[in-house]
Amino acid sequence: MWIVADAGYDVMRLAFLLRDLPVEILGRLRSDRVMRRPTPPRVYNPTGGRPPKHGGEFIFKDTRTWGAPDVETKSETTRYGTAHAQSWDRLHPELQQRAAWRDHTGKLPVIEGTVIRLQVDHLPSGGDPKPLWLWWSRPTAAPAETDLAWQASLRRFDIEHFFRMIKQTLGWTAPRLRDAEAAERWTWLIVAQCREVRGLEPVSRCRGA
Repeated sequence: MWIVADAGYDVMRLAFLLRDLPVEILGRLRSDRVMRRPTPPRVYNPTGGRPPKHGGEFIFKDTRTWGAPDVETKSETTRYGTAHAQSWDRLHPELQQRAAWRDHTGKLPVIEGTVIRLQVDHLPSGGDPKPLWLWWSRPTAAPAETDLAWQASLRRFDIEHFFRMIKQTLGWTAPRLRDAEAAERWTWLIVAQCREVRGLEPVSRCRGA
């Protein structure tokens, strides 16, 4: 099972809390994030000192820190033109003992995942297509898996905008309904409105009536 989230969610925290379940977390990240590479192999140091816990920095806004991607794909889409995806394996955030991790006991975990950067030619709205950054709780990803991940994220946008439309434009949540049957009838009326707007078949056929 996948959980696909927007940038407002702490996807690394979700991945940690759900680590014992058959769940994968995929979420959008802000473009100012900094991740860390895997911990380098421990090398004997005659002068002593604590071994590093994190590898080098991966700074989203600094291409010099990226290095070669582990996966790179290009796909032609009908809505976005060419979709250019790059992914880097086993990147993790350097967690701090604050916010969601304030009450964490013991050492802070290293939560590795795949970072995906998606750049498209254009947006359906005509706006400026800024890069989309994603973090996936799967530590490594093959080319087909990388494409599946960014496609799932874009699909989340479609679903989210649909629910926003039926709430704000069609008034799905406006009535204060008292029972489940009334809520179901109202929901089917909203579905009928959607199909009427799009010029599709009557909603009665969808219900098998």
